Amino acid sequence: AARLSTQVSRLVELPYSSSDDDDLDLPAAEQDPAAWCPVPPKPGTFSQCVRYLAFLWNLLFLLLGLLALAMGVWGLLAKGSLGGERLAPLGSDPMLLFVLVGLGASAVSLAGCLGALRSSPCLLRFFVGAVLAFAGLELLGVLLLLAARHRLRDALRDALLLCLLRYQEEPDLRFLVDEVQRNLRCCGLGSYHDWENNPYFNCSAPGVQACSVPASCCLDPWQNGTVANAQCAFGALRLGDVAASTVVHLGGCVAQLSAWLRGQAGGIVAGAAVLVLVEAAGVLMALKMLGDIVPVGARD
Repeated sequence: AARLSTQVSRLVELPYSSSDDDDLDLPAAEQDPAAWCPVPPKPGTFSQCVRYLAFLWNLLFLLLGLLALAMGVWGLLAKGSLGGERLAPLGSDPMLLFVLVGLGASAVSLAGCLGALRSSPCLLRFFVGAVLAFAGLELLGVLLLLAARHRLRDALRDALLLCLLRYQEEPDLRFLVDEVQRNLRCCGLGSYHDWENNPYFNCSAPGVQACSVPASCCLDPWQNGTVANAQCAFGALRLGDVAASTVVHLGGCVAQLSAWLRGQAGGIVAGAAVLVLVEAAGVLMALKMLGDIVPVGARD
């Protein structure tokens, strides 16, 4: 009986609480669903403008990337470089550069477009990371060029020698060499005699182009001023320097091209600055959109 009375007294001493009192004692954050599940604020006018501008910005570079990709694939298909018999020289094909640049620009720009259109943090972070990676590679390339600037002349000579040797085999290289020789009024690397290293222009070659140089070396590559004369430099290597000077340019292209590059240093720096500004603008717009779409609760 004593134990029963003790238990009853303990029950009487317990505080009485009701469901209404429990509701009153709950924190305000637990009573209001909007407090623990906040709704992100609607983006302002400036944020909307940044979003649409980023979409159009990336759409422009997406189209440019697809254009470069189409040009590269068309060039490879036109020359048969994608066929089984031409797989070996594919890695040295100049059109492969267009394909790689087009693929990279298209993939990154597509991520930027979709990220801006769908407000996807994942795609926007990928876009920012890819652009920063490209910028890092560009900076590394500039540093390597500055470190090896004294060897650039030798590298340029080696590149032109490769173009000279493969002049007849690669249409892209032939077009490049012809444009350089025609615009800079030069012939060969150091002189027009360098074309003797080409197996088709060598004097021991069996073809009709033996002891000749390309028509782009001619002082006047036109016939009657209107029609290109492909035979204007035939037999130029058989002539002496005095006689050849009346037909073709005697000076080489290495010195001329080096002087031209030094003269274009300002334009190259300006182009690099524009590229940096373009990349910086894209990254800043992507970061602004990332800041707008992060939930309010995730910022605390």
